[in-house]
Amino acid sequence: MEHNTQIFPVILSGGSGTRLWPLSRASFPKQFLRLISEHTMIQDTILRLSGLPISNPIVVCNEQHRFVVAEQLSQIGFKKPTIILEPLAKNTAPAITAAALQAKKISEDAILVILPADHDIQNVQSFKNALEKAVEEAKNGSLVTFGVKPTFAATGYGYIQTDGKHGVSSIQQFVEKPNEENAQKYLERFEKNGDFFWNSGMFVFRATAFLAELNSLCPEIFSSVEEATERAITDLDFVRLDRDSFSKSPSISIDYAVMEKTKIGKVVPLDASWSDVGSWGGVWSVGKKDERGNVVRGNSILNDVSDSLIFSRNDANRTVTAVGLKNIVIVDTKDALLVAEKSKAEDVKSIVDSLKRDGKTCASENTVGYRPWGQYETIELGNRYRVKHITVKPGQKLSTQMHYHRAEHWIIVSGTAKVKNGEREFILSENQSTFIPLGTIHSIENPGKLPLEFIEVQSGAYLEEDDIIRFEDKYGRS
Repeated sequence: MEHNTQIFPVILSGGSGTRLWPLSRASFPKQFLRLISEHTMIQDTILRLSGLPISNPIVVCNEQHRFVVAEQLSQIGFKKPTIILEPLAKNTAPAITAAALQAKKISEDAILVILPADHDIQNVQSFKNALEKAVEEAKNGSLVTFGVKPTFAATGYGYIQTDGKHGVSSIQQFVEKPNEENAQKYLERFEKNGDFFWNSGMFVFRATAFLAELNSLCPEIFSSVEEATERAITDLDFVRLDRDSFSKSPSISIDYAVMEKTKIGKVVPLDASWSDVGSWGGVWSVGKKDERGNVVRGNSILNDVSDSLIFSRNDANRTVTAVGLKNIVIVDTKDALLVAEKSKAEDVKSIVDSLKRDGKTCASENTVGYRPWGQYETIELGNRYRVKHITVKPGQKLSTQMHYHRAEHWIIVSGTAKVKNGEREFILSENQSTFIPLGTIHSIENPGKLPLEFIEVQSGAYLEEDDIIRFEDKYGRS
């Protein structure tokens, strides 16, 4: 791959997070979790491109996830990524269009590598080899997708039929997720003719080539997203697409909008132990196993357990124990516990649906929240009270704010806090505290060089995050 080629990784970071509940939630889906390695899935998605001449990544996500995306990319060295915020979910075609228009502003000759944020690839070198072939095809004007060589009759993946040529081939058709009978037929066709692949959902093309083809095949997406991009507002490191314009776009995948209709589509075969990690069974399949075939994470004690997945918290006060089990999934979180037969783990979505109907917050909300100044974890939630553990990064400050329905009590655990409480401003250190009455303007910041940790006890009739009146905020939220 030529080192003067400007390549933009475009990371699609959407998804509702239901298939890997309770660890994955709508507020914190699987791409932000450390499921496979010491890095999160979105971090691994970018890190496997290391050594290639890539530009700063472009990430497309929703507003709720913007700060965790920025933080996780910063952790691996990308301090200034382009983060495009979708005002509402519109599937992959509009998201990719927004990224293509953004990249074209930076480089008229930009090549995009479209990557979902939540896939796992075990053989990184094979992926890089396939990517180099795809980039060469993209330079020649093709819209390239990766066809994954099937290893079993998968019913959870879509398929691509090609012309069967060895190496790079043309697209014949896209096929929806099949039943077991058809999946077996596709596998046999691949083994005999080499013409049926799993649809990876990854693409490589020039931004200009994609936009021209989109404008020809689906002009309503192009025009609405182009308008949303032109009317976008830049907020810190975030590009906020215009909601009214973006809402006019059809909600449609890139496959339906472009790849199924285009005459310039190509397929590069990929044999790199790829998985979309779509269930707890999938996490077990790609995870590192012990001598009994178990994938174990966290604090647990097992006796006569085999071929199972146990995810628990690294919590000295809580241990997961299991005896005499096989092919079981156990996932323990602060506010929910899942126990399932491994083969039935994909049915967890029905549990999430039931929890949503019952109004349970654990269906979609995570106990940890990420903000530009740091993070918080809800320790306890009861009737008219909530307890949080809050961490503020050095030099950062929470907004100057007020609450109409709750009072707060802050207890400093470690570090130094500069506090505004009404008319008073003062310094608090470890083991010191302050009480903020309802209706009092207040703020807290970390003036030191070490993280500030404190416990916040909220009490009152209404404790939700929308009871915040901001008067001053360095992150533009006031």
